[in-house]
Amino acid sequence: MNEWFQNLLGENLGLFVSILAQSLLLVVPLLVALAFLMYMDRKVWAAVQMRKGPNIVGAFGLLQSFADFIKYIAKEVIVPAGADKAVFFLAPMVTLVTAMVAWAVVPFNDGWYLSNANVGILFIMAVSSLEVYGVIMGGWASNSKYPFLGALRSAAQMISYEVSLGLIIIGILISTGSLNLSNIVNAQQGGIFSWYFLPHFPMLILFFVSALAETNRPPFDLPEAEAELVAGYQVEYSSTPFLLFMIGELVAVVLMCALLSVLFFGGWLSPVSWLPDSFFWMFAKMFVFFFLFALVKAAVPRYRYDQLMRLGWKVFLPLSLGWVVFVAFMAHWDVATYARWDLLGGVN
Repeated sequence: MNEWFQNLLGENLGLFVSILAQSLLLVVPLLVALAFLMYMDRKVWAAVQMRKGPNIVGAFGLLQSFADFIKYIAKEVIVPAGADKAVFFLAPMVTLVTAMVAWAVVPFNDGWYLSNANVGILFIMAVSSLEVYGVIMGGWASNSKYPFLGALRSAAQMISYEVSLGLIIIGILISTGSLNLSNIVNAQQGGIFSWYFLPHFPMLILFFVSALAETNRPPFDLPEAEAELVAGYQVEYSSTPFLLFMIGELVAVVLMCALLSVLFFGGWLSPVSWLPDSFFWMFAKMFVFFFLFALVKAAVPRYRYDQLMRLGWKVFLPLSLGWVVFVAFMAHWDVATYARWDLLGGVN
């Protein structure tokens, strides 16, 4: 595509238009999908609580998310007196942009990606870790004690669970011998029993729970605490800035669903040999994981903050660190399920 645009428009302009077109091809469908995923999230929660959920706006309530979007756009933007306006408006943009940029290296099918970076997983971890800055900036710029304390609480939570997420990913990288996400998927070829969720099964559970905490999803939604009177770091936000925070959080949730699919369940690979590999499998796996995220939100009670931190530092950190050592030994002795380098033609 780059070469076609460069031949048509010239080298510099063609490259710019090509990158812009590819970015829009990723971002626009993702944003549209978020509207329906939010609808699904609300319907699952309603079903567990024996309610109807959205069912009025559009057929079966399918347009409810778009109506909410219009409401946020049309409402007045209120800025607290004494707030740092520049940082106040920059914070939700940082949250959204960092969540979006991480998708640049996610492969949806063989060759379907914006960038096939050799350090793709490292890029995702680096960019997603920057989301905490949006939270801290939003809490500080509001010039209020409640959002500032909520920002500190959220930052501590996100940093704590990033540590366990990183160590869990290291185990996958040791087995694959590559930081490239496409290579991680290709190392799982051979059907459902060759996917990493079997040899790395204990870490699948830890990764899922850590993803809930990292993205502030229930039962770890302590920075927001929807059932409480004051809602944490974004309590002073309204209208579009508040919407950007929520979209950024939801994009991060879907990104975790994509990482679960790529790291543990073979990405776009088919579970059986008689069905072709396809982007359909990638989207189906992401859909299943988002359903589990929604189900946990409806079924599991909220943790206390001391329980949250204890779980992260005293349980998940030692277990994930011990698993890295275990996988390193298994890969060193070339145990087949833990050393997949031969599938990729050697260590990359």
